[in-house]
Amino acid sequence: MKYVKLGNSNLKVSKVCMGCMGFGDPNNGMHTWTLPEMESLEIIKNGMDNGINFYDTAIGYQNGTSEQYVGKAIREYSSRDDIVLATKFLPRSEEDIKNNVSGQQHIHNMVDKSLNNLGLDYIDLYIYHMWDYNTPLYDILEGLSEVIEEGKVRYIGISNCFAWQLAKANALAEAEGFPKFVSIQGHYNLIFREEEREMIPLCKADNIATTPYSSLASGRLSRMPGEESKRLKEDFYAELKYKSTESQDGEIIRRVNEIANSLGVSMTEVSLSWLMEKVTSPIVGATKMHHVEGAVNSVDLKLTKDNISYLEEPYVAHDLVGVMADNKVSASDNEKVWAKHTKNKI
Repeated sequence: MKYVKLGNSNLKVSKVCMGCMGFGDPNNGMHTWTLPEMESLEIIKNGMDNGINFYDTAIGYQNGTSEQYVGKAIREYSSRDDIVLATKFLPRSEEDIKNNVSGQQHIHNMVDKSLNNLGLDYIDLYIYHMWDYNTPLYDILEGLSEVIEEGKVRYIGISNCFAWQLAKANALAEAEGFPKFVSIQGHYNLIFREEEREMIPLCKADNIATTPYSSLASGRLSRMPGEESKRLKEDFYAELKYKSTESQDGEIIRRVNEIANSLGVSMTEVSLSWLMEKVTSPIVGATKMHHVEGAVNSVDLKLTKDNISYLEEPYVAHDLVGVMADNKVSASDNEKVWAKHTKNKI
């Protein structure tokens, strides 16, 4: 495994971040393809045994059970100081707004709930999961500053935002003496490269770490079209992200397979090797042991310039989807992303 510094922080992270969206009680949340506790713990331990020290979860994953499983694995299989743990908080809900819960108090409520789920004393990287258009940015930043001062959080990151929003947030943080966001977690892979327009250049200029999700496009970049998986069948959001561009994406996927065959490696290794040349540490989900193996092996695979040009050449512009499709959404719209198919509230 190789390790890199996470942007402007003092955190040293593995070149692979294990995405923990696939861990959590399958009967308690918006997904049915997630792994129950014992299977989750086995895969997390396998990641640790292979040198992965960076784990990303969220309070919104399976109603907090992902956090519970990840926290248990850290307590049982590693030293806390050896792990870089990231988790994410959601925007204020309509109920929060109705009850006059301030942005600052919301941050305190969220971080305390996550720490309780995790069974840990602090979070290394606390991530603003999606932009909250119903809460003043100042309140969010002040709340995050407070939980850092309390020792509950070490650094802050952001996810699902536009480059102008990240630039605005860090400019306000600098002006007010608040901690800045040290990382961005956006949607970025070989068949969705819109982050290259503005976000990636901003991050390079300001040394902000890039830790993209959907590194394998929900599995599309690890198998040929037509090879189904349980997630591809059941994940409505993953379907939404790529359905309209299947024909364009298919040519890139075919080229990934061609290069993988020529090099005697997996499609996963080729797709992730390409991505690792572009970002700090891609988030790679794992629900099977061989997913961990593919991610770890990709660290040592070096594609040629010709390989990279061949993979990139067919790309066409993609429309934004999901929480990024609009530049303004309501609290209820934010909640719908997580509430669909969810049986219980967080």
